[in-house]
Amino acid sequence: MTSRDFLAEIEKIVEVPSGTLAMDSPLDSLDAWDSMVMLDFIAMADAHLGATVSVALLSKCKTIADLAGLFPGKVES
Repeated sequence: MTSRDFLAEIEKIVEVPSGTLAMDSPLDSLDAWDSMVMLDFIAMADAHLGATVSVALLSKCKTIADLAGLFPGKVES
């Protein structure tokens, strides 16, 4: 998955217009970033990346780039 595709998936999950987010966007700036959205993110990772991620690791992420970093070799520039 490209980083642009990854961003598009995040934008769908948090329900913001396409092109709104960047890899350096802080998660705490997203009004919709809450526990329910985290579950949606986990489901997206499973469906699109074939990967699992723990809530513990997810909760340590500060930016969208940090989220992508949870999947080395699966999200490309």
